Amino acid sequence: MLRALEIRDMLLIDRLELGFQPGLNVLTGETGAGKSILLDCLGFVLGWRGRGDLLRNGAELGEVVAVFDLPAAHAAAQVLAEAGLPQGDELVLRRTIGTDGRRNAFVNDRRATAEVLRALADTLVELHGQNDDGGLLNARGHRALLDAFAGAEPLLARVRSAWAARAAAAGTLAEAEAALAAVRGEEDFLRHAVKELDQLAPEPGEEASLDARRRAMQAAERIRGDVARALAALGPEGAEGAMGGAGRWLEAVSVRADGLLDAPISALSRAMIELGEAAQGVERALETLSHDPHELEACEERLFAIRALARKHSVLADDLGDFAHGLRSRLAALDGGEGHLRALRMALAAADAAHAGAAAALAALRRTAAGRLDAAMAGELAPLKMERAAFTTEISAAPPGPEGIDAVSFVVATNPGAPPGPLNRIASGGELSRFLLALKVCLMRGGEAPVMIFDEIDRGVGGATADAVGRRLARLAAGAQVIVVTHSPQVAARGSHHWRVEKRVAGGKTTSRVVALDAEARQGEIARMLAGESVTEAARAAAAALLAG
Repeated sequence: MLRALEIRDMLLIDRLELGFQPGLNVLTGETGAGKSILLDCLGFVLGWRGRGDLLRNGAELGEVVAVFDLPAAHAAAQVLAEAGLPQGDELVLRRTIGTDGRRNAFVNDRRATAEVLRALADTLVELHGQNDDGGLLNARGHRALLDAFAGAEPLLARVRSAWAARAAAAGTLAEAEAALAAVRGEEDFLRHAVKELDQLAPEPGEEASLDARRRAMQAAERIRGDVARALAALGPEGAEGAMGGAGRWLEAVSVRADGLLDAPISALSRAMIELGEAAQGVERALETLSHDPHELEACEERLFAIRALARKHSVLADDLGDFAHGLRSRLAALDGGEGHLRALRMALAAADAAHAGAAAALAALRRTAAGRLDAAMAGELAPLKMERAAFTTEISAAPPGPEGIDAVSFVVATNPGAPPGPLNRIASGGELSRFLLALKVCLMRGGEAPVMIFDEIDRGVGGATADAVGRRLARLAAGAQVIVVTHSPQVAARGSHHWRVEKRVAGGKTTSRVVALDAEARQGEIARMLAGESVTEAARAAAAALLAG
């Protein structure tokens, strides 16, 4: 609800404070008194694009402040949160303009942009008039208006959820198809590489083990000849034969040496034992150092093959096994790709079917609601002296999407036999105003509702038609705050609160002011609206009758 509007040094207003109330707030006054100035100032603080010469002549700074009461979970809260602005149960919008034309905006005493003001305004205020910009003339919003009238939110949520699931399934399928196409491009490489790796079957740590064996065999190859020669030098043709011959010679003459050779013979016997042990050890070593020449060749061949594959695939030798596993997985994906794609296509088809089913249910609900809306509009148009006009909610096919499969537009035919067309192209100014009022009444629903402002929506009508307009405005005001600028006494009489806009000239300066009317002043104002400059007793009696309702 708009609780207060404060204006300083704007156009013809030097200082003005207005306290609006719930229900139907009526602004009246003579033509040129400045009623439109109030709307210009309100539009200025809401960030609407309007006239540029807003600063009052001679002033240095103009300012407009609008104070709104916000119920819990109001849509403005999300705008405030996204803009990083403070929140509460009160929203204060303030905007200034200086002599240089620079404009500054503040929301809850924090600087804000005009874009933020306009986003907040979309949640706070609807302006309706002969140049309506409240969204009723915009065909792009007609589907949402019909859905609200139909109470379609649960079904609409199902359709949106089904569309999201369908989009996810389509995305998964597209990714799988792209991945499969990429793998198909390297199929020859994968099959050759996997075959090569499977044939070699390298094991983690095998390269180091093969390298150690190769080095050992190469070292044995280099020293084996010397060990063999050493063994020959120790054997019967070498030291063993010489020492054996020396022993036999000494033993043959020892009986004639009176014991002189006993110690040498004993030492030589011990040496023969040590020599035999040495020869045995060298022989065992020679056997150890001995290997099949083909073994070294096989070892080197496998070692070099492992290292060559590692270089080829730019991985470490110990990682060849994991690399081969990855290639096998990609090859398995390729081999099973078509089956996987078939499953994904079936999932997409199921998602399409689920969306189509939910969208069909939503379409049926919309068609039923369209019939009810058309009937309701027919009932509203007759009292507004438009019984010959026909309002139709057209539903046509639209590409499937998150909002279903329907396109919705409101069309009218103002005369029998005339082809229907968009509201703003078929109806005249006065007719358009009454169409919009009737449509707003039909679309009225409980819950959160923005402030509705009607700017001379009763222009061009009078008598019973004006009374019907007033009654419908009062009906709207039962569920939302309504502010109406009017020249119609029938409409003004329906107001819960009444202000008169006056123009005054003092000290050579013209200013506008707004006066709250009590019951007596209100009767006088309505009598003026009925009679003009000369208010008669008959006019006062008629005003009293209108107020008595």
